[in-house]
Amino acid sequence: MQHGDRKIPNHEVTYGRLRDMVLFGRLQPGQPVTIQGLIQDLDAGMTPVREAIRRLIAEGALTLQGNRRVAVPQMTASALDQIAFARLTIEPHLASLAGSRPAPQLIQRLEALDASVDRAIRAGDVQGYLAGNHRFHFALYEASGAPVLTDIARSLWLRFGPSLRVVCARAGTGDLSDQHSEALAALRAGDPQALGHAMSRDIAQGIDQVRAALAAGEI
Repeated sequence: MQHGDRKIPNHEVTYGRLRDMVLFGRLQPGQPVTIQGLIQDLDAGMTPVREAIRRLIAEGALTLQGNRRVAVPQMTASALDQIAFARLTIEPHLASLAGSRPAPQLIQRLEALDASVDRAIRAGDVQGYLAGNHRFHFALYEASGAPVLTDIARSLWLRFGPSLRVVCARAGTGDLSDQHSEALAALRAGDPQALGHAMSRDIAQGIDQVRAALAAGEI
């Protein structure tokens, strides 16, 4: 696979595909899958699949089970509280950093991504919503100039994303809302603090949805 003029190694391609299967809910929390099944699904060899699994276990996105199986961990109240604290601490800060030096290209890209999220919501496309929402957040975070914090945010999304996918699949996209318009308005106005607050509210909405589903025994 090519990325610009750089060829992406096969093990990185395999890792990215398996990561997306976790992140966007193709692997259900608590449902074991065989390593051999993943090799077939990913159309990859044993070595790159095992390496991808090892990396995702280290990131807390998968757990190794008996009989050559892995699973996405099920969310718990304690884990959710920790993820919520970390996300609400790190991600608004990343947004504020990005907002302190907004570029016209960033604003244009975020506007296009937000439009794709809105289309997915109108179409009832849960997978499209989740993927577009992820791209919006990380296009913003990657503009922060803080790669260490951005990597931590990616790890947090790997732990949170599967549960959000379950919630969205149950409820559909009809009740989904976000603070992207408010975030974009703050970015255009050159107000990093308002941008951070908008993203904090956006993140809290998703966390509250998962917390309510967890309390109701739906995930």
